Amino acid sequence: MAKIEIYSLVLGSFFFDFLIGDPSFLLHPVQIIGFWIDKFTKTYLKSLKGKNLQLLGGLLLLISTLTLSYFSGKYLELKFFQSGGNLFWGISILIGLSSCLASKSLISSVKEISYLIKDESLDEEPNQIIIDKVQRLVSRNVSSCSKENLMRSATESLTENSVDGIFGPLFWIFLGAFFLNYSIYLPGPLSLGFSYKALSTLDSMVGYKYKPFKYIGFFSAKFEDYATYIPSRVVVLTLPLVSIKIPNYFKLIKKAFSEGRQYESPNSGISEAIFAHIANIKLGGENKYQEKIILKPILNDKGNKCNRDSITHICNLIIRLEFLWLIFFSLIFFIN
Repeated sequence: MAKIEIYSLVLGSFFFDFLIGDPSFLLHPVQIIGFWIDKFTKTYLKSLKGKNLQLLGGLLLLISTLTLSYFSGKYLELKFFQSGGNLFWGISILIGLSSCLASKSLISSVKEISYLIKDESLDEEPNQIIIDKVQRLVSRNVSSCSKENLMRSATESLTENSVDGIFGPLFWIFLGAFFLNYSIYLPGPLSLGFSYKALSTLDSMVGYKYKPFKYIGFFSAKFEDYATYIPSRVVVLTLPLVSIKIPNYFKLIKKAFSEGRQYESPNSGISEAIFAHIANIKLGGENKYQEKIILKPILNDKGNKCNRDSITHICNLIIRLEFLWLIFFSLIFFIN
């Protein structure tokens, strides 16, 4: 397969997601994956009890979901190659790759929340529409949050999910493109993109540390951490390059890793920390999960409160970083 064909599919999917996002008339792969995860989990939890059985069920869920996702992507890749670059299969791959990314949907959702909060009087309690929109983005309970905490929750979701929803899948899609350049039987951009998206969906649906998902989601959460480990660190190392704070590059990196390591998650802390320092905002603090209050370490303690301008700034950073990654990928892909 010619390099230009592989590159065209990746480039096309990048701009399709950036400009169009997820068309509402198309069935999204996450809907299929989510349906399978939901049915498997509910059936298993009803039938089998006990830590060991639920750990085993979680392992089976992880393997089956990854297998389904990987070979779905590989099937489309092989059909495209075997057909000599048939347009139908090419468009299928392009849309499939685009579905692995969440640039437009994530940025649009958080910006909408920031405008709704900004447009409301600060003296009023946040209305249910805002609370519902924030709740769809986060796993914490925001039903009783103030507008300030809703803005912070949306910002933290934006910084963390930019890795899970944009840069994580981009990393694996780029890696698959390199593999595919050597052999059509190696993991390709769609098979790896679908696999990462499946992992991310598993983590968001069952990757919790509290019941009833504590054991059945254990392996999914751990595996997602491993899959996101490198992409999250590449984000930390490259984000300062698209900001005006590039002269403080090494200081920013040191702060991000120093403060981010305090988080239980090996990835979310450092990704939130680098955004916090570059956008000069304060993140972390009190969060409610189910009925339990958890205090997360403070990131950039001297930073400003989250607001609409800081969200706009972060969205612009994300867009610039996406294009920087695309430039790096293009150079390495064609030089290799």
